[in-house]
Amino acid sequence: MDLKCIFSLAILVSQISLSSTQNVNVVIQGATSIGETDDNFVCATLDWWPTEKCNYNQCPWGKAGLLNLDLKKKGLINAIKAFNPLRIKVGGSLQDQVVYGVGGVKNCPNFMKNEDSLFGFSQGCLPMERWDELNKIFNQTGVKVTFGLNALLGRNRSQIEKGLWVGDWKSQNARDFMKYTISKGYKVDSYEFGNQLSGAGMSASVEAEQYGKDIVVLKNLVKELHPDPKTQPKVLGPSGYYDEKWFNSFLEVSGHDVVDGVTHHIYNLGPGDDPNMITKIQDPSYLNQVARTYKGVLNIVNKFKPQSGAWVSESGGALHGGAKDLSPTFADGFWYLDQLGMASTYNHKVFCRQTLIGGNYALLNTTTSIPNPDYYGALLWHRLMGSTVLAVTQESNPNLRVYAHCAKKKPGISTIFINLSKDSSFNVTLSNYEHQSRNSRSTDVAKPEFRGSKDREEYPLAALAGNIQGQIVLLNDVPMVPTETFDIPAMEPKLVNASMPISIAAHSIVYVTIKDFQAPACA
Repeated sequence: MDLKCIFSLAILVSQISLSSTQNVNVVIQGATSIGETDDNFVCATLDWWPTEKCNYNQCPWGKAGLLNLDLKKKGLINAIKAFNPLRIKVGGSLQDQVVYGVGGVKNCPNFMKNEDSLFGFSQGCLPMERWDELNKIFNQTGVKVTFGLNALLGRNRSQIEKGLWVGDWKSQNARDFMKYTISKGYKVDSYEFGNQLSGAGMSASVEAEQYGKDIVVLKNLVKELHPDPKTQPKVLGPSGYYDEKWFNSFLEVSGHDVVDGVTHHIYNLGPGDDPNMITKIQDPSYLNQVARTYKGVLNIVNKFKPQSGAWVSESGGALHGGAKDLSPTFADGFWYLDQLGMASTYNHKVFCRQTLIGGNYALLNTTTSIPNPDYYGALLWHRLMGSTVLAVTQESNPNLRVYAHCAKKKPGISTIFINLSKDSSFNVTLSNYEHQSRNSRSTDVAKPEFRGSKDREEYPLAALAGNIQGQIVLLNDVPMVPTETFDIPAMEPKLVNASMPISIAAHSIVYVTIKDFQAPACA
């Protein structure tokens, strides 16, 4: 039996379902927006981890670290190009142990295993030849680069408090690196200061006041080397877990017009070896818990008003390389795409997935560069969901998650429906809710069911044969696999008559674009 027959049989099996169908009305508030994301909201990271990085008795990084990744792989290049452009953050746990092989740095060693050092590895170095190679692929694929700087240079371990690093940041190596970058004409969209040094930190921490003082030094350095405000890279921080007191203190010390974006990390699924993760990922009440973090960061941003707002600059869902049997599967999309939706409703500008390649939580297979299911979900978000975020309400069933934005290509709206239930499917109708001004005679008006006149565009994603822990995703019943030349397959919608309800199958994810949905916020 050939592969095509196997796929067809598996699709048929996946469609034979015992699920019940529920009618649901979703109300979209089209009059006003509740948030605004960056045009390049979807972001992915490249990390420093060497091959020897292991967790849970496995070593999932292979040769996918920044220093040993094969940058000529056609699959990797095409996967990045498809976003046109993709935002990539260069950074990770080891970035505060990276020196840059330029200026006064003559010795440029690789990371070596060392149990006495942070994260079990010695200091490493980025040779400028490798920085050249990275920029070659960045330029070739149109990447928008966020670069994570070493924020521990010049500091020493505290003799009093374990994990605390003290002293002023020494900026000379960063200065030399930036000057080299400028001399080569390489474009850096933003610099992020340190990694997971906020609060108690991960392996190291810096006090908020000291960090605030040092990020001012970085801002002044960026302004000095990039005097033109139009081309000046943004300054981001602190790139760690949200700690209200610490974040408040650092932003008070740094003052206004210094921090362009407040960045934090999300790993709300916990350790990658948790056997209950598959249950967590389908539990709406569990997924809702992280909203407290998004709300806290949004409150801080509203108080201090940094220019670029809040970013999630790293999120892999599951810690320590991800979950081997879940992160690279269709089921992870229930968590990941829900996070994209939730972060945008809390006015976050960027969401960086850990990682593009490397570890179990990568968007691309670490060895082959073939996309995992979340890659396709991310690419559809990037292509369909515009930057203006709309409020959505749906009170029928908590297992149906819905997010709506203005369509990336005007006119109309794009929505994503995520069905966490394995037993229930949904027939969805939409209503448009308009808020009238106070001096109007009428108050809030719930319009009747929306009935479009144009065919809508639907992109239903499902797991092959209904196996949500499998690594093949179907779009319109077609398996998403790269072509023989490693090109990303075409992702075309099916056109559906506007009079039909939107059908959301059990355990599926559906993007829908409706061109004639009248949302004043999208005008």
